[in-house]
Amino acid sequence: MIGIVDYGMGNVGSVESMINFLGYHKTKIIKSPEELELVDKIILPGVGSFDNGMGNIIHSGWLWELHHHVIEKRKPILGICLGMQLLMEKSEEGNRAGLGFIKGECKKFNFSDTAFLHRFRGLRLKVPHMGWNQVKPIKSDLCEKDSRFYFVHSYYVECKNKEDIMLETDYGIKFTSGVSKDNIFGVQFHPEKSHKYGMRLMEKFINL
Repeated sequence: MIGIVDYGMGNVGSVESMINFLGYHKTKIIKSPEELELVDKIILPGVGSFDNGMGNIIHSGWLWELHHHVIEKRKPILGICLGMQLLMEKSEEGNRAGLGFIKGECKKFNFSDTAFLHRFRGLRLKVPHMGWNQVKPIKSDLCEKDSRFYFVHSYYVECKNKEDIMLETDYGIKFTSGVSKDNIFGVQFHPEKSHKYGMRLMEKFINL
């Protein structure tokens, strides 16, 4: 059973629809931390700000339960977009501590103080980074070569340990677009909006 965590910040319906489309119907949108006992794998989606996301996790009682099931019971978890950022220790976006499952922090794209006129592939860069972009696998845990995914984000992850970098993407700078460490996975893009590439990635996670 795959549990999609509904902590008030995620596009849970779209994620569930993609998994069901793949023919895997053992999914459950879980609205209370106690329901984590019922699932074998966890998906943590998310849209919005870092502090609001962590605030919802803390005030709704998810914090201890996520730690228990991910760190102690070692259930696989996939963080999506904000969900991946929450796996980190902290973010420039706010003051709250993150889950700390992956060592590192989230930083904001800042092209205003660069000397190269913020140009990328002939286009002026904008924040948020929005649209399709190429992803380079550093580790082949969940993603194949020559894959493209749909991004919408203003902050990116910077890992303390290079071994935790699963995917990289270029957007003015080379940034980490996917992380993995043991049973912990995260992607900055939206697999549920990325058509065949997102379906392949989700299939790989389901079949871990």
